[in-house]
Amino acid sequence: MPRIPLSTLLCCSFLCANLTVDAQTLNMKEAISTAIANYGTIKAKTNYVNASKQTVMQSKREYLPNFTLSAQQDYGTVNGQTGPLAPFGGALNVSSSGPTLASQNWNAGFGALYLSNINWDFFTFGRIKERIKVSKVTLTRDENDLSQEIFQHEIRVSAAYLNLLAAQRLTKSQQRNLERAIVFKDNAVARAKNGLIAGVDSALANAQVSSAKILLTNAIDLQQEQANRLGVLLGITATEFTLDTASINHVPHAILMADTNANLAQHPVLKYYRNRVDVSNEQTNYYKRLMYPTFSFIGVFQGRGSGFSSNYGNDQGAYSSNYGDGINPTRANYLFGVGLVWNLSSILKTSPQVRAQRFTTYGLENEYQVIDQQLHSQLALSETKIKNAMDNYMEAPEQVKAAAQAYLQKSVQYKNGLATLVDLTQALFVLNRAETDRDIAYTNVWQALLIKSAAMGDYNIFINEF
Repeated sequence: MPRIPLSTLLCCSFLCANLTVDAQTLNMKEAISTAIANYGTIKAKTNYVNASKQTVMQSKREYLPNFTLSAQQDYGTVNGQTGPLAPFGGALNVSSSGPTLASQNWNAGFGALYLSNINWDFFTFGRIKERIKVSKVTLTRDENDLSQEIFQHEIRVSAAYLNLLAAQRLTKSQQRNLERAIVFKDNAVARAKNGLIAGVDSALANAQVSSAKILLTNAIDLQQEQANRLGVLLGITATEFTLDTASINHVPHAILMADTNANLAQHPVLKYYRNRVDVSNEQTNYYKRLMYPTFSFIGVFQGRGSGFSSNYGNDQGAYSSNYGDGINPTRANYLFGVGLVWNLSSILKTSPQVRAQRFTTYGLENEYQVIDQQLHSQLALSETKIKNAMDNYMEAPEQVKAAAQAYLQKSVQYKNGLATLVDLTQALFVLNRAETDRDIAYTNVWQALLIKSAAMGDYNIFINEF
């Protein structure tokens, strides 16, 4: 049974280590849908949108009047005293009412108060309306924040997907490079043993195999890093993926459509930054309304019960400690009224708040302008990247073809003693570099289209090519 060279076994171990791990197969569209469903930031911003919807509902209900029902039943004395008293610092005091007697007594009975109250701020100079507007534009801002987060995450996932595809292609190129180096080394060792070439060629061949192994290990490491990044963006723990390589083996049709004068007003990111300005403007309008007075309507209906008789002031025995006598309402009152409340000092207090909010608006507008300029610059740059990527895409096959022919010629010449080992090693290096450039060039065409899609704010330009 022939012996298998150790170098061949090592090569196989590299291949097995890269292929035996359970892999998850997915295409670009599946990756995008998985990422949108699983990514934590998107889930968080979805909840923020739901919270804003509830805030809009709550602000609309600010129009409703306050309707209060109250009932209390107490037991205590009713000693009264002539004298001034005012609440201070939220201090509490007993609201007992009774005659002013010459001395303290401890006669006690039950009492009760039943109250219904309506308080309605029916005119606030648009304060409630502005509060509703603020909550609505805040909801719009949060919805657009979610949209732009989804859009940017689609771009991130697509870029990570393409990077992993490129890394996998580079790994395959390095595997082929190692296979060529092993074949070349086995041939050199055999010829050196037979005295056909110098022994130093065998040592140099071994060095070339070691270099190829290192390049393959580095390629595998890069592939694992890109797979890990894609897994994080997908919100899953898988680190090995089998990707759809057939979908990018053609030039996308949209790559040939130049459009550097596109209207970016509907770009998801710009819409979000515009909504931030809108929210600040509405906040300013709301703060202005805080300077104005409030017109209120009030309506009260009250019933009271007491265990003390009406002639208790003359006869301190005219009371009952019976629970039923004290809680039965025997007197009732109602009240309706319209009032105006205007805190004039609010004008001084609110004015700086309005000015501060205006400066915030100016700052948000400056940020909007910066993003707008960046997107227009990115769109112009994307056309340049597309041109350069297409030039490399068209040139890469010619480079690989020429390098493969040169390697084949040097290999034949070396076997026939017409070329040195250095010549053959150089040809092998050139072929490996050409294959690497080809793998990168193919992916860069799609990366350039992705950059254009991101700059224009239309992900369909990219994803519709799959």
